[in-house]
Amino acid sequence: MTLGLVCDACDTLSPLNATVCPVCNSPLAASGPSAAKPSVRSCPSCHSEVPREHRFCGVCGLRLDAGDARPTWAGTQGARARLILVKGEGQDGIAFPLSEGEHVAGRLEGGLMFPEDPLLSPRHATFFFRENKIYVRDDGSKNGLFIRLRSPKIVAPGSTLLAGEQILRIEACPPEEPPQPDSEGTYYYSSPHRPSRMALVQILVGGELGVVFRARTDLITVGREGNDVNFPEDPFISGRHCQVMALDDGRFQVSDLGSKNGTYEKLSGLSQLFSGDYIFLGQQLFRVELNV
Repeated sequence: MTLGLVCDACDTLSPLNATVCPVCNSPLAASGPSAAKPSVRSCPSCHSEVPREHRFCGVCGLRLDAGDARPTWAGTQGARARLILVKGEGQDGIAFPLSEGEHVAGRLEGGLMFPEDPLLSPRHATFFFRENKIYVRDDGSKNGLFIRLRSPKIVAPGSTLLAGEQILRIEACPPEEPPQPDSEGTYYYSSPHRPSRMALVQILVGGELGVVFRARTDLITVGREGNDVNFPEDPFISGRHCQVMALDDGRFQVSDLGSKNGTYEKLSGLSQLFSGDYIFLGQQLFRVELNV
């Protein structure tokens, strides 16, 4: 029997006196002929502990098939763009090179796979090039895609925003109708109507409706405190995060107010991406980088 140390990351057998793996440079733990193989291994990308039977790192998405720790899209030859996975603390994680052809992202399908993300659909979206431009297509996902606003954006009624952890839908208010009495001439006792052209509707887990804010003016501000709509318990929303303004043509202008984490618009159908864009898929945040 050959004695040695087995690397948790790549399963290489090293001499007993070795401290690091000669193949992947991962630290080695003491072992012996009767030592059991560890039930977890260290992800070489983010160093998180991954159950040995799992094919992917649940934190950064690195593929760990058969002890071979390589990114799902490991080949960089011919790559025209990259998707950089942004970690929770804002640091860059694994990079996924994008070349010609389609690159599918989802929970159970495609090269960009995150099997432990419950907010991803089995096949969520597809990235591809067309006429030297990169696009993303929503493949009928349940939760959609969100892209960070770089500047004020004109949007249509029914558009959905992501601010902090809040999903907010912009709705146009119908023209006010004067109250009518019943058949006996009695008016219903209620709060007075105030003219308004828009409302923000909070979408809760499961699709239920939360707070509905009907604007008294043509401007609604959103944030943690001191705004028209406040979410004081949301740790990811800024004091003054974003605003929505009603326009005379029935559309709305959405502006980020210098928030730390940004304001995102939900995409629909096919959308072109640009270098520096940030895009949410499920719980995964990516930054787009184009090779120029």
